[in-house]
Parts: sequence; structure tokens; C-alpha cells
Amino acid sequence: MNPDPKQRETLVNVAGLPRHTHYLALSCAVVVAILFFSLPADGKYEPGRQILPLPLPDASAAMVAGGTDKTGPAAERWRTATVRPGDSLYAIFSRLDLGTDDLYRLLDSSEDARALEQVRPGQQFRIRTDALGDLLELVHQTDRLEGLAFLRTGNTFQVSPYTLETETRTALSSGIIRGSLYQTAIRAGLSDKLIMELAEIFGWDIDFALDIRPGDRFAIVYEEQYLDGDKVGDGHILAAEFTNRGKNYRAVRYTTPSGKVHYYTPAGKTMRQAFLRTPVDFRRISSHFQPKRWHPVLGVKRPHMGTDYAAPTGTPIKAAGDGVVAFIGRKGGYGNAIILQHGKRYSTLYGHMSGFAESLKRGSKVEQGQVIGYVGMTGLATGPHLHYEFRIDGKHVNPVTVELPGQMPMPEEYLADFRRQTAGAVSQLDNYIRLAQGPRGREGT
Repeated sequence: MNPDPKQRETLVNVAGLPRHTHYLALSCAVVVAILFFSLPADGKYEPGRQILPLPLPDASAAMVAGGTDKTGPAAERWRTATVRPGDSLYAIFSRLDLGTDDLYRLLDSSEDARALEQVRPGQQFRIRTDALGDLLELVHQTDRLEGLAFLRTGNTFQVSPYTLETETRTALSSGIIRGSLYQTAIRAGLSDKLIMELAEIFGWDIDFALDIRPGDRFAIVYEEQYLDGDKVGDGHILAAEFTNRGKNYRAVRYTTPSGKVHYYTPAGKTMRQAFLRTPVDFRRISSHFQPKRWHPVLGVKRPHMGTDYAAPTGTPIKAAGDGVVAFIGRKGGYGNAIILQHGKRYSTLYGHMSGFAESLKRGSKVEQGQVIGYVGMTGLATGPHLHYEFRIDGKHVNPVTVELPGQMPMPEEYLADFRRQTAGAVSQLDNYIRLAQGPRGREGT
């Protein structure tokens, strides 16, 4: 039986509410039903994307502090927090009204996350939360270019390191030595990184502690890295020339087809020689090679068959060349010592060490430049220094003056690619030397 008009009015307008309210309620019920039946079977939150593609969005866009991410769900928002003096991650979470449950889940998610417990003033966090204020994503900017992004996946967080892409520009600099190389290079605008790289490139031919003279010159072509128009760091030296005591040395950077990077002369000979001239960064030579010398501890004439490099205790000692550990341990007046065998003819000895590199033992293979131990004063020593000996066919020679094995040529199959890859940097260096080394050049005078 159909209800009369009055009954129909009562059924539709329950509790005296207007009709349009019921239409709205019916629509909401339909939406709720659709959402309910589309949830995953386990009812857990599943993120709708993978790890954030890099570079990350800029904070001035989606990550406005305290604002809403207009490109994402309306209920989600990004906020930024800068670490203050005395801050901890717990303090930052409290300041942003984030739950401690999310904090503990984040810290327990990985070893990278545990590093968040050691935050430094000035570092930034970018945080994305949902409508309930639960943490969905945290981006930790460790420096201007790098950081870690933590994305929620269920009840844990997945971490992904990122590096922002920079613009590479070419720069040039030159200097005439006045005082030390370091002081001159600083005046020429070079960073510590570039100064060390310059010394390493020519370190097989020039002893930068003993051979440098006033009037020596250098010129380099190198890379600078920029982000949003601001310089954020230096890249590598592409080409360089160093004039020492009137003799010119040149080097260019080349990446082989197999991906190995080395410096070569413009003719294609490697700058890397079989041995480093000095195996430690030292302050001065405290005792030279002297077959006849008065020993400062024993008080008798006793040959000094090596060179002593004075340096602070703990200064790293490097293997002078590729080789094998022939001896490691205590050796009489040498104290803690290592002997490396380099092929059949050459051997080197390192004495008075305070300690050895971990896992190093007799028979271990080492590479040139690898840290094998640290400066000390064990054995018969009056102060911290490295005693370094160089032997050829078992005979002691002066490490400072010995003629080291020469440069190896580049494999012939690489020569065409080498010339193509390095031609631009060599041309820039040539032009710069002609124009810049004068009154108007960027000289470190």
C-alpha cells in the first residue's frame, strides 16, 4: 500500500530536517561505502609513490614552512625546521607536535636514521604529515648539496640518500710563488682541496717541501660547482702547469674508456710514477741520509741510512709504491716498523711508527698512497718522526735524491680518445698562460 502524501512527507523529512540535508547524507554514505570497499585487505596505509625522485622540490615551492603542499592531498602539508643550538630530534618533534611513536619508528628504521640523533645547529629538516599529524616523510639536509630522505612504508621508514645536481663551470687561476705554495695559492683564490690536488699531481716530480723557490709559477684550469647561481664547491683540476727552478711540468686529467681517472703529460705519459717522493706530510727533514753520523741517542758514530721526516704523532704514513708487506712488527732501534717489497729490485722501510693500519700483516698487498701506519717515536728516537729508507737491490740509497723509475706511456689504443678529450683544457691553459701571467693576471703575488 502506498503511503498518502502526508506519510511520504514524514518518511522523507525525518526529525523535521530539510530534504537537501538527507540528500547530502545519502551522498556521504555512498562515498564512505566506496572508500571502505577500496581499502587494502589488511587495512594498512600504503604510500602512493616510491622514494622521492631527486633533486628534491625547493622549499620555496611545495615545502613552505608551516604551509600546505598544494600539489598533493589537501590534508597533507610540508613544514621546515632548522636545528637550533642545544636541539635534539626529540625537541624538534615536540615543537612540531609530532608523535613520539613516529620518532621511535624513524630512529629504529636503519643505521642512517640513527645518525639523526646527532644533529647540528643550522641543519634543516623538511617534514610531511597527513591529516592526523602523523609523519609521512622526513628529509634531512646534511649540507648544501646532500641529504637523506625517509619515506613512510607501513609502520617503518625507507631511506634514500640524495645529491642535488649542480652546474659545472670552468675557472682559471695562476700564481707566482712568494713565500710558500700554500700562501700563494690562497692569495690566488684556490681552496685547500685544489691546493692538495695540485701538490698530488706534481708530487712525483717536485718535492714541495724542499724544491720550491721564490719565482716558481703555476697555472691551472679547474671546475667550479654552482647551485642556483651560487658557488658551492670546487671540482677537479682539468689541466695544470708548474714551473719549478726554470723547468716546466704539465698535466691534464683524462678518464679512460674503462672509467679510470689519471693525470698525464700532454704527450700521454702518466704523471703517476712507481714511487712517491715522500711518504708522509711532514714539517721538516730532521735528519738527512748520512753514511757517517753521530747518533743523538747512542752518542757514537753510526750510519744514518735513511731520511727522518719530523711530523706530529699520529700523522698518516703512506706506502711509497705498490708492494707486499715483507715485515711488520718491532725491529730493534727502528721501533715499530714496516718493510715493503716492491717487485724484485726495490724495498722501503718505515720506522718509529706509533701504530699500524688495521688488518695489515705480513704478505698483505698494498697500493701506492695507502695508509700503512702512523708517525710515532718508538725505538731509538728523540721526537716524533718517520725514519724512511729506500733500497735498490738491497743497497741503501738517499730517498731524497734517488732517481725514481720513470713514467709509463699510455696504452696506444687510448691516444686518439685522450687527445680529443683533453684538447680543450690544454688550449685553455695555453691561452690563459699567455694572457694571465702578467700585471693584469690573477696572480698570487
